Amino acid sequence: MSQALIAALQNPTLYPHPVEQFQVIETHISWVLLTGPYAYKIKKPVNFGFLDFTDLEARRHFCEEELRLNQRLTHGLYLEVLPVAGNEQAPRLDGDGPVIEYVLKMRQFPQSQLLAEVQARGELTPEHIDALAKRIAEFHRETPRVADDHPLCTPESIIAPLRQNFEQIRPLLSEKADLLQLDALEAWAESSFERLRPLLAQRASEGRIRECHGDIHLGNATLIDGEVVLFDCIEFNEPFRFIDIALDTAFLIMDLEDRNLKPLARRFLNAWLEHTGDYAALELLNLYKAHRALVRAKVNLFRLGQEQDAVNRAVILRQYRAYAALAESYSAIPSCFLAITHGVSSVGKSHVALRLVEALGAVRLRSDVERKRLFGAQPEQAGDDLNAGIYSEEASEATYDRLHELARRALRAGFPVVIDATYLKHAQRRAARKIAEATGTPFLVLDCQAPEAVVVGWLAQRQARGDDPSDATLEVIKAQEANRDALDEYEQAHSKRIDTHQPASLDSLVERIRQSLPGF
Repeated sequence: MSQALIAALQNPTLYPHPVEQFQVIETHISWVLLTGPYAYKIKKPVNFGFLDFTDLEARRHFCEEELRLNQRLTHGLYLEVLPVAGNEQAPRLDGDGPVIEYVLKMRQFPQSQLLAEVQARGELTPEHIDALAKRIAEFHRETPRVADDHPLCTPESIIAPLRQNFEQIRPLLSEKADLLQLDALEAWAESSFERLRPLLAQRASEGRIRECHGDIHLGNATLIDGEVVLFDCIEFNEPFRFIDIALDTAFLIMDLEDRNLKPLARRFLNAWLEHTGDYAALELLNLYKAHRALVRAKVNLFRLGQEQDAVNRAVILRQYRAYAALAESYSAIPSCFLAITHGVSSVGKSHVALRLVEALGAVRLRSDVERKRLFGAQPEQAGDDLNAGIYSEEASEATYDRLHELARRALRAGFPVVIDATYLKHAQRRAARKIAEATGTPFLVLDCQAPEAVVVGWLAQRQARGDDPSDATLEVIKAQEANRDALDEYEQAHSKRIDTHQPASLDSLVERIRQSLPGF
């Protein structure tokens, strides 16, 4: 196959639909021919070791795999695989006679709608990130798990691609500083692997190794009919696709951080965690993000051998070093704190907690989410009863126990934590304080306050939207006010009042934490 076929396919008479114009997008492994209503993807006959498209039958197989795998994530985007007959100078789509090539037909969408392009224009919103998190979490829940006895489900297999990064990068470096940095990163990765080996084995046994996307970043997500859609998953290499769902997720987090979008990266992580409940992934996240950054660093270095121009070589090395520095940042010793919110329902606690997520990288643990993960939804008729169903004393105790266990796990993984719950009782606050003391973590009570009229208004807005996990009503809030335990002397000394209806109060909180704790 040659450029002659690509040129010959740019003939409007070959297509059973109007052609607006032809545009060719070329990557190192494929051509994509844009016609206006549809796109046609053709795989190059290349062999890079991690993929081999040199055989026509292999290209057919991987076209069909790409169709199958991406139809899991899209609706009406990936359409069919078509044979190309004739010859390179006079091809026929879906024609009779010997097949000379295969193409994957897709619905075309505007390249301007790629989230990478949306972000470049400054138009990427938190709502886009929330939609991505929900879609990816749903996909990870639905996609098939890899069998426990599969060769890719051992800790050694899970970590092998990270080790391969170091093996492939080292021969391409010559400067001492680069090599010393790589040696330090490798030593950190190996020590992390030994510490995390039991967790890796546990995740495999729990079905966390699944048939994933393998290449989630803003360049492989787009807006179609107003919906966020993932596409272009890896079809050509099972080890790149049969991976831990946390490794799949880590790619997008790293990509957002590389684009200097840390608040959105943190927001995405927290939303994905709330949807999946996979807080055990936190202990692996920095290692997985470092792996993803080193893959990009390595891909940049691969271009050095093909580049003779001194200026271009300098650019390649600068890009490598930027990704290596990003990977190195994930090995830094973290700064942590444990904050708990305190206040009645609808006073703005979740907004306060989310601000700490985006500004300081905290993991937000929400009582409303974890309560329903434990017990399911509350029957509507019981919504006003503080002592029934999932709001019974026993259920509430179990919910706080769950929050505190997750907090302990997140702190151990090196993440600051904010627990979004009412914490209206001494016993609840005392239990959280013990977690902070046991982990040697600074403890803070976020005393959330707002006028009654503001709380009532926020409650009405929340009920009208119908998208909040809380079941609280005005009657519940009044009962909470009547039965709350006041902060004791110790708690007052470790508390910060936040007037949630005044943005400056929250800004002051963030600055206070940054000034009082190192690393923020």
